[in-house]
Amino acid sequence: MIITSQIQRNVATIDENSSVLDAAKQMATRFIGSIAVTSAYGIKGLFTERELMMRVIGEGLDPARVRVGDVTNQPMVSVKPDADVERCLELMKENRCRHLVVFDGETFIGIVSLRDMVALLLDEKEHLITRLKEYITS
Repeated sequence: MIITSQIQRNVATIDENSSVLDAAKQMATRFIGSIAVTSAYGIKGLFTERELMMRVIGEGLDPARVRVGDVTNQPMVSVKPDADVERCLELMKENRCRHLVVFDGETFIGIVSLRDMVALLLDEKEHLITRLKEYITS
């Protein structure tokens, strides 16, 4: 089962020189768990709730003074748009992350999250259950 249908393509972004506070405000306003951090060269990485808690709040840093680019999740863990769910879940487990960046070659496509993977797996299971019920009752 490939992830193409679950890729979040309209990704929120923030410049690497913006404050962590600005990033957190954007994330809260949009009800999202990550934001893509950009530089003059493209996507630099992801800033997630985990970086906020572990690398800023947990370290006693002031979110208004820390640049989001300085605490961005690097190196990025990425996949291709045709990656399968199992591989994505393996990468998430190996790298202890909940978000993967999707690139097609050098082109940024979007993000997939653990939540997206779970939704895809649940949809597949529901589809299978429906087919089995139809088979049993026919």
